[in-house]
Amino acid sequence: MEYFRTLRNHLAPAILAAVTAATLAACGGGGGSASVSPMPAPTPTPASGLAWLGFGGDAQHAAQAPVATQTLGRIVWQTPVDMAPQYSTRGYLLVHYGSPVITASNTVVLPVKREVKEVYRLEARVGGSGTLLWSFDSDYAMPTHRWTPSYNVTLTAGNRVYAPGAGGKVYYRDNADASASTTQTAVFYGDNTYTASKATLDASVFINTPITADLQGNIYFGFIALAGNTAGLSSGVARLGADGKGTWVSASASAGDAGMSKVAMNSAPALSVDQRTLYIVVNGDTGSSGRPRGYLLALDSITLASKGKVSLVDPNENAPAHISDDSTASPTVGPDGDVYIGVLEATGVSHNARGWLLHFDAALAKAKTPGSFGWDNTASVVPTSMVPSYNGSSTYLITTKYNNYGRAGSGDAMNRLAVLDPNASQTDSISGIPVMKEILTVLGPTPDPSFPGGFVEWCINTAAVDPYTRSILVNSEDGYLYRWSTVTNTLTERIRLTSGLGESYTPTAVGPDGQVYAINNGVLFALGK
Repeated sequence: MEYFRTLRNHLAPAILAAVTAATLAACGGGGGSASVSPMPAPTPTPASGLAWLGFGGDAQHAAQAPVATQTLGRIVWQTPVDMAPQYSTRGYLLVHYGSPVITASNTVVLPVKREVKEVYRLEARVGGSGTLLWSFDSDYAMPTHRWTPSYNVTLTAGNRVYAPGAGGKVYYRDNADASASTTQTAVFYGDNTYTASKATLDASVFINTPITADLQGNIYFGFIALAGNTAGLSSGVARLGADGKGTWVSASASAGDAGMSKVAMNSAPALSVDQRTLYIVVNGDTGSSGRPRGYLLALDSITLASKGKVSLVDPNENAPAHISDDSTASPTVGPDGDVYIGVLEATGVSHNARGWLLHFDAALAKAKTPGSFGWDNTASVVPTSMVPSYNGSSTYLITTKYNNYGRAGSGDAMNRLAVLDPNASQTDSISGIPVMKEILTVLGPTPDPSFPGGFVEWCINTAAVDPYTRSILVNSEDGYLYRWSTVTNTLTERIRLTSGLGESYTPTAVGPDGQVYAINNGVLFALGK
């Protein structure tokens, strides 16, 4: 598994700072240092619109902006999401930071790592200024890991905010906008059971995925339960109703495979558009191969009974794909009900460490043409109206990171973004098998001096798609956030966040006022006009 760490070893932070003006005309900028204080700004106008509910924006992870995004004129405010970043010996930041959520009234709720050790607090800030509204510390404890897993929060449609706590419990506040709202807790296997053995359960039960909420306020998440825990739990997926009643099912029972030990780390559950089906990814332990296999499962969203499953297979090698716990790839549900999930190839770097974007029908009964990239990425949905040049028959397109890793991945480091047609195909230039047709691609703008002829990686695990301005907002390891126009297929705006560094991939989000949020070097940046 060491090759994952080396995927970014060619991205020396000092070199990444050298972004040439000739590559792209700068459209404003701001400083790169972290500060908990808002930057000078005019008095913000209150916003009211659609909320950004969690990772990928909604329960389908479509990641579509609720309104037109503002121009990337300046850093409006910034605040750390990691008070004590811990860099690898080579200077890389291998931490998966959780996505901010933004209420319809423009309150930004973000998880913050508050010490060297992995302990967290929640902060709620005014979207227009960054002013702190409320905060509370969580007692959340992380399961055993390599790269630091993500700690995420989620909003329900009723504006309740949830966050993981220790022992499999969740914290919640009924009004995310109200500083006086009371912080409460709920436990999916029963408050009395938890209270009776709190210390031992805190040390043996761990939420290990983002939380996903349905439209009725029920929430879903994966958890790891160590053997012999006093609650009698086995690692699996939990449902906690809006009424406080919980249920759960083990990963092995859901998959019908004793080798499935848990829901895959960092992989957010997804819901069908009609809310009746829950999609999760389960995998096995790392074992001697270091490459656990897994399944995509379809469960009844009320009972958690199994409705369908599919083994996740490398489409080139016809062997079990690698379902990595270093990845944040989560299922995406398209408007037609099709399901997409990113995986890694079966054998090492046989596809340049790009992995695959597997594609299935809603019942998981039919495998469709895969995409040519899947590593640590969740696909976002692109309406066909955003791409005037498109003349195919699909009702929507998808966008994904499209890096082609140099060195560790044996690729050419021609790192791109792509908009793909999920229902049309072309021949993959690496493997020679049919893959989703590339409708648009754009090359990273910053040369990588450590890989002659190559370009610095795109740094997203979910992009933000803006149908209103027909553009996609994407973060790069060169330290800039870019706007990619799907009309001209060019990078039309950029704003500097930091000097750049190699880091785990990060989420992008959009508020109801059109401000854009991106994370770079352990700092959340609010960007706008």
